[in-house]
Amino acid sequence: MAIIHPFTALRPPHTLVAEVAAPPYDVIDSREARALAAGKPHSYLHVSRPEIDLPEGTDEHNDAVYTRGRENLRRAIAEGTLVPDPEPRLYVYAQVMGTHRQCGIVACAAIADYDADVIKKHEKTRQDKEDDRTKHIDELGAHDEPVFLTYRAERDIDAIVTEVQAAAPTVDLVTDDDIGHTLWIVPAAATAALVDRFTAVSPLYVADGHHRSASASRVHARRGGQPGEHDRFMAVIFPHDQMQILPYNRVVRDLRGRSPEALLDALRDRFEVAAAERPAPSGALAFGAYLGGGRWHELRVRPGTYDAADPVACLDASICQDQLLGPTFGVSDPRRDRHVDFVGGIRGARELERRVDEGGWSLALHLHPTSIEQLMAVSDAGLLMPPKSTWFEPKLRSGLFLHTF
Repeated sequence: MAIIHPFTALRPPHTLVAEVAAPPYDVIDSREARALAAGKPHSYLHVSRPEIDLPEGTDEHNDAVYTRGRENLRRAIAEGTLVPDPEPRLYVYAQVMGTHRQCGIVACAAIADYDADVIKKHEKTRQDKEDDRTKHIDELGAHDEPVFLTYRAERDIDAIVTEVQAAAPTVDLVTDDDIGHTLWIVPAAATAALVDRFTAVSPLYVADGHHRSASASRVHARRGGQPGEHDRFMAVIFPHDQMQILPYNRVVRDLRGRSPEALLDALRDRFEVAAAERPAPSGALAFGAYLGGGRWHELRVRPGTYDAADPVACLDASICQDQLLGPTFGVSDPRRDRHVDFVGGIRGARELERRVDEGGWSLALHLHPTSIEQLMAVSDAGLLMPPKSTWFEPKLRSGLFLHTF
């Protein structure tokens, strides 16, 4: 059973929502955050990316950064930029990106469920990123950005969420990237019904936010015995059939200096290679390959070269590493190797072409997106995906709600 909790959210007043709302901290760098927050004293980036208020070049992991984040949060509360709701609530949060719409429940999930694997993971965290989020959350005394969870869709839950959306929303915002964000407060009766329905839901899955959820668990352990709601963390929980996963593409640099023709010959040793009319592969078990010159090829995986019964080994991201990046380019650890980089699918094929044509990379690979069913199969087996296997869109907007503990 999964436990969800209403919580007393801090939210911006209606007049400030557009200025406060910001992209998640981990999809932009410090330079981009400074530019986005320029002239916007209420931007949530002052909380989530507090180094922007310190001199340029300040180490993001400097103690002064975490201290500034706490000071900025306290100032935002004192000045009325973030205002507590009068009582604990659940919320319904809908996002629209083009023709895609997804609608989830904003709640607090239980650390005990995370620790007991009722909330399942599919990704290995990096120690440095986990340390950073742990210190940030602990210093704030708040979960400032939600974890993105999913579950196998339930008709009863869908019906309640649909009913909530019949009322007028409390937030209705279209951000600069043309993504719609709409928020409803869940009435008391529907809140009780949702809390009850989720006791029959098991498991939940971390879709995005492994470092935030792992850090929340560490903060709870650190604060054991102290008062406060550190035994739970803020999340938005979406049904699996509304998830949109884009490909997580790769670029790699050839340290042997082979020509595009020589690299294509090397790829033919392991894949069926054919000229392609478009960058995206025709389906799973294939990769779009770009070596420059405006021409794309498709690399098709040969039958019998991977374990189809293994939920990890049969992933396109695994095959890419096992049959291409490792043997052809010598990339043994994609988490640390500087000669491989990862490009979110939202940036499109033109970004892959630019990386090769102008950025000095030797080969760009356009992957087929991992399915949500594959993600759940890996998690159910207690296994982990290769790094950068999924890119979820749209991203949850930060600053629309915050959980203090």
